[in-house]
Amino acid sequence: MGASLGGHMAVGSAASAPNAATVDFQALYQAQWWPMVRLATGLVDDVASAEDVVQDAFSAMYRRVDRLRDHSAAVGYLRMAVVNAARSALRRRGVARQHLWLVSVEEAEPADHAAMRSAEHELARGALRGLPDRQREVLTLRYLADLSDEEIARTLGIGEGGVRSAASRGLATLRRTLGGQL
Repeated sequence: MGASLGGHMAVGSAASAPNAATVDFQALYQAQWWPMVRLATGLVDDVASAEDVVQDAFSAMYRRVDRLRDHSAAVGYLRMAVVNAARSALRRRGVARQHLWLVSVEEAEPADHAAMRSAEHELARGALRGLPDRQREVLTLRYLADLSDEEIARTLGIGEGGVRSAASRGLATLRRTLGGQL
């Protein structure tokens, strides 16, 4: 990924100040890979696509790390990159489905996946997939990534009121959809 300095990746260009901040990408990757995959899975609903999204986010972060003004905000930048990459993946998936209507391709899931998931989990995931994008993103960031309203607002680029509104509407829709099933 680049030159390593005592386990830390140098941030900025060679012309950077000698005391430029450093980001330990290996530690960041190890600490954030699974939480980000979990977040992305909640957004794209497919583990393989989620892993691609997270890898793209880490790659984007590495390419732009010299532009980060607050290097302690690397996790926030990474989270935002995951959400944006998930949006792009869903958009590409939608376009592909529109143009490939002649080909009937079902997304096959490995046999052990269905056996491992409980009926309630599948029911909740299906209901979550039916929500509008913003509501699904807010609920995923709140309940899977365990973010505060402020962190969600910053990640999605909306106000905290918009976060609370989307969460409220999303939860109301889930309650109506699921009724007493959970």
